[in-house]
Amino acid sequence: MLLVSAALIVIALIAIVNALTFPRLNRAPRSPLHKLKRSSRAEHAAPLQATSETVPNEPSLSVLIPARNEAAVIGGTIESLLSQAGVDLEVIVLDDHSDDGTAAAAVVAARGDARLTVIGGEALPDGWLGKNWACHQLARVASRDLLVFADADVRWQPGALRALMDEMTRARADLLTVWSTQQTVTWGERLVVPLMALVVIGYLPVLLVHHTPWRVFAAANGQCLVFGRAAYNAVGGHAAVASEIVEDIALARRIKGHGLRLRMVDGGGLVTCRMYQNWASARDGYAKNIIAGYGGRIRFLALATVFHWLIFLAPWLWLVTGGGWSALALIGLGIGIRALTATVTRQRPADALLLPLSVLMMTIIAARAVWWQWLGGPQWKGRALPRRP
Repeated sequence: MLLVSAALIVIALIAIVNALTFPRLNRAPRSPLHKLKRSSRAEHAAPLQATSETVPNEPSLSVLIPARNEAAVIGGTIESLLSQAGVDLEVIVLDDHSDDGTAAAAVVAARGDARLTVIGGEALPDGWLGKNWACHQLARVASRDLLVFADADVRWQPGALRALMDEMTRARADLLTVWSTQQTVTWGERLVVPLMALVVIGYLPVLLVHHTPWRVFAAANGQCLVFGRAAYNAVGGHAAVASEIVEDIALARRIKGHGLRLRMVDGGGLVTCRMYQNWASARDGYAKNIIAGYGGRIRFLALATVFHWLIFLAPWLWLVTGGGWSALALIGLGIGIRALTATVTRQRPADALLLPLSVLMMTIIAARAVWWQWLGGPQWKGRALPRRP
């Protein structure tokens, strides 16, 4: 158990340092005079228009949303964006051949606000994945210098966009990626989705991401990517990652490879997302990406699976076979890491007690990913994703 002990100690140290140093979005304080002006005009303005007025020198940005069959969530997203204060923005939604009324739902939610534009997606060319092609089209029509690529199910709390732009300026970032605060409801979501935070906070030292040129320490969350236009063009934009399933990480690596500044920030409850609605959607959503996340190599995924069995499951087996206090210490360390990363990212720390079940559920996800690979590649929203060698 020496290897297990060493691994858990290293992960715990990384998690503690990240808990202390990981930047978080903070809502900018608004002056009393600003609040007075806003309250005095609110009586004469429509709900969305009441927050759309801007003042000189406000950040100017394009929020770009690829949407395929997102009618169930797009309305709330548009409302949350157009209700943002303190920024000058345009919102562009690309309807990627939806058959559920996504475009109409977005238009209805905007209630005539001219800052929303909805465009239809062009046919998917050979060599492109759907989301990457949609983002490429969105970048072509965006008119602002700051490009915010966001998923259709990302929600923006009051002050979120201003906080995002303030962090972009403070960090002098060429690419700023936000780790959204994940909303989970069902047990399937609760036991699987927060493991993303465990990986980011426990395995990825944020100081090395920010202050070294090494591409191995590059990560990003495609739910929210903020580029300066010059940096986006310099790395080739989404055209350079046209066939990448995990295009967010590929773009982050290109940013580092070009000597540009990659920065990460926690959503801090201001940028939120409910990625999946149940165990089935979480299972398939993770399965479509997980092999690509390990460089497209099944053997790397298998090694990672065995590693997590060793550090999070083996101590329990050791306990029931007489491991005593040493086994209990390792179990407590694993649960403590999971609880810490949950606390830092506004998840439920008590769910850490079910960590062994979470590991088994991730094993099911890995098995499904391998099965899909053998069948020719995963399907997502009616499209086949490329099979990796």
